[in-house]
Amino acid sequence: MKAANESDLEPIKRRIAELQLEHRGLDAVIAAIGQQPNFDELQLRRLKKRKLQIKDDIMILQMQLVPDVPA
Repeated sequence: MKAANESDLEPIKRRIAELQLEHRGLDAVIAAIGQQPNFDELQLRRLKKRKLQIKDDIMILQMQLVPDVPA
C-alpha cells in the first residue's frame, strides 16, 4: 500500500476541522437549550445524538491520518 502524501491528507484534515467546528457549535446550542425553562426534550436528544455522530466521524477520519504500522 502506498504511503499517503501530505496533499492527499488535506481534504481529510479540512473535514475534521469542519466537524470539530460543528461539534463546538452543537455544544453551545445544547447548553443554551438546556438552560431554557421549557426546552424540547426530543430536540435536545437529537442534538446530542448528532454531536455523538460527529465525534465518531472525527475519530474515523483521524484514524485515516495515522499511517499503517506493520504488526
